[in-house]
Amino acid sequence: MTADVRGITEHDIANYLANTPGFFERHAELLASVQLTSPHGQRAVSLQERQMEMLRDKIKGLEFKIVEMIRNGQENVAIADRLHRWTRSLLLTTDAAQLPEVLVGQLKHQFLIPQAALKLWRVAPLHADAAWAVGASDDVKSFASSLTMPYCGPNAGFEAATWLDDAATVASLAMVPLRHGSSEDAVGLLVLGSPDPTRYSADMGTEFLMRIGEIAAAGLSRLLPPPAA
Repeated sequence: MTADVRGITEHDIANYLANTPGFFERHAELLASVQLTSPHGQRAVSLQERQMEMLRDKIKGLEFKIVEMIRNGQENVAIADRLHRWTRSLLLTTDAAQLPEVLVGQLKHQFLIPQAALKLWRVAPLHADAAWAVGASDDVKSFASSLTMPYCGPNAGFEAATWLDDAATVASLAMVPLRHGSSEDAVGLLVLGSPDPTRYSADMGTEFLMRIGEIAAAGLSRLLPPPAA
């Protein structure tokens, strides 16, 4: 064996075969004579059979991805339908004073949320004594204004959790600040609760909850005083 041959590496061989497509045409007998170990057992298979197995595995992987894409698409359509029905219920509510009740009730119904509640502040004088307009402390208002995105995580004894019907059973929370227009200060807080500790987790996406908050704030703006002239 010459020094040149000893210096040839597997990379050199692979590179030669990749750049010499006519090699197997000139040496077609190698396709049947080369024996490889099958990944589906210890039996030896020809190079052609091994290529077929690799193609089948690749096709199977693509099929799984397609099925996953279809499933995700169907879930997205279902979520969009629920969001549409929820938004429509707000638009059809003619009595502004009923909006908080409709908003929370339809949100629970459409998205199967065990518990939900909201509080608004800085409302128009006509609604100042409504149940959803009282009970938010200065700490809660400050906390809501400090949120740049919805909070998702464990129920760590947050004051806002006490607004829920059965706060003792709530293990995880989502708290969505409600803002009017471009104001940085929140005018309300929407609270969603679940006994499932994984329903609202710190690593979940919040884009959908942010949309919920924007739609809710826009609908509830009818309860706020008109902007100063």
